[in-house]
Amino acid sequence: MKKIFYGIILLVASFILLPVFPTLPDSPPDSVIRVLILDDKDEVSITLKGRYRIYSLSPERIFLEGSYLNTNVTAGSEGIGVGNREIKASGIKIYMTQDSNIYVDGKRFRGNIDIIRKENKKLMVINYIALEDYLYGVLYHEVSHRWPIEVLKAQAIAARTFALYQARQNKMQLYDLRSDIYSQVYGGKAGEKWSTTKAVDATRGKVLIYKGDIFPSYYHATCAGLTEDASNLWNTDMLPLKGVPCDFCKGSPHYRWTREIPIKLLESKLKDKGYKVGDIISVNILSKNISGRVDKLEIKDVTGVSVILTGKDFRQIIGPNDARSTKFDVSIKRDNLVLNGLGWGHGVGMCQWGAYGMARQKKKCEEILKYYYPGAEISTIDKLKQ
Repeated sequence: MKKIFYGIILLVASFILLPVFPTLPDSPPDSVIRVLILDDKDEVSITLKGRYRIYSLSPERIFLEGSYLNTNVTAGSEGIGVGNREIKASGIKIYMTQDSNIYVDGKRFRGNIDIIRKENKKLMVINYIALEDYLYGVLYHEVSHRWPIEVLKAQAIAARTFALYQARQNKMQLYDLRSDIYSQVYGGKAGEKWSTTKAVDATRGKVLIYKGDIFPSYYHATCAGLTEDASNLWNTDMLPLKGVPCDFCKGSPHYRWTREIPIKLLESKLKDKGYKVGDIISVNILSKNISGRVDKLEIKDVTGVSVILTGKDFRQIIGPNDARSTKFDVSIKRDNLVLNGLGWGHGVGMCQWGAYGMARQKKKCEEILKYYYPGAEISTIDKLKQ
């Protein structure tokens, strides 16, 4: 009788101790964000520490499982390779148990990973991660973890709102956001700090709303005096993104900047974008908008060919780290285009250095957000329109 009893106990214990994996869903739940962390890669290294299960995608079936794996993933001629094994599938999905660790190209991530073989036989890597866990890996890369907690809380709410808005807009796409400056900078678990995690937890579930729903709560590093009207850049016209005066970011190290760009490099970048331009002889600003940012500029070459660009397009061609904003003046000095500018970023929404300046003046998170997003309110995810 005792043997039967102990046998039952052992059987029950074995079920309790088995690793719990989620079933392969048809689509991610609303609380999960899909972040593109790598793209157009020939090879991706993965290290899985702890219980894992790897599914093939299209067709869906368990491909591999175990408790430790250190290997490379490649795009094969007909499918995808994991180490020395190749499977005819469009990609793989890596599921980890909650106490396990996953590393992609040496960087640690929470959540689960999709590695997808693209039509060009390159790989893209998408991190499926819970919204709050995602924010843990965002804040440190967007603002200093040494800044006042009220700034960090404001950033957490803005970033949460932006992520949810992008997830809603991109639900039919392969991913919701990128991990770079074109979405929100995201560094995985390696980018988490105590203070930024505290700010995420302190604002858990809080979002910005306008007329009862979320909106694209853009933000940027430094506006240098006046934030931008979103309608000057995108098809977005609403009160919270109309722009406000800002005297709070004067202490920003990005308030003023100068860049010298070789004319030949500008010519090369224009040609790469399909503009037929020869030797450039002049670059002139044609107009600026009310916030002082370049609306249009004209580039002429020696043959008289003229190219007219918006400030936004010019910045994208030059690169956002060289043309830090569209708030600049231009001149040509010897063989270089000289940009003398103000601020860093597109200028729409919350000015991060301005928020820092407000917090130094003892302003609370709610005051910061309501200043930079006039007409917006702070609500919670559970109260959003479905």
